Amino acid sequence: MSENGFVALFSGINVGGNRIVKMAELRAFFEELGFTDVASYVQSGNVVFRSAQTDIAALTQTLEEAFEKRWGFHSRIMVRDAAWFARLVADNPYPEIAEAPTKLHAMTLEREPTSDEIGRLAERCTGPERFEVKGDILYLHAPDGLGKSKFAEILPRTLKVPGTMRNWRSVLALAEMIGPTR
Repeated sequence: MSENGFVALFSGINVGGNRIVKMAELRAFFEELGFTDVASYVQSGNVVFRSAQTDIAALTQTLEEAFEKRWGFHSRIMVRDAAWFARLVADNPYPEIAEAPTKLHAMTLEREPTSDEIGRLAERCTGPERFEVKGDILYLHAPDGLGKSKFAEILPRTLKVPGTMRNWRSVLALAEMIGPTR
């Protein structure tokens, strides 16, 4: 049986010196669970792996439960496959910003937001940022960077759809690591 490539995006680990998880330990954890070709990218919790399992919801549940048991706290984990990452890159509504990876971000959302949820967020986006939602991805152009963005600060509690943000450099690196769809 052939194995499929996936990326697990963790939220809420290794941020501000809290909930520290060493990447070597996280890679070993994935291998103990039977996943192969395990690799991590930067410290914020991005793990590329292969699995014969194709049910993303089941993979997510397995990982979240095992992670909480091992580390003693919950981390929301978004598992996505190679086709999803290829679409994420191809659908970028701001290609002119792609060369400035600290100004372009993609937020992986747990689910596709409703038009009402997107509308509420649009009302709060008064500039200089701009965003676009495509399915379960929110693209954010923050011209002054994420750290200075007041909009990025209010985004999660305004949208109310759980998600995790990555800058465009991370998006491209993960897309390359997961490889082409088979």
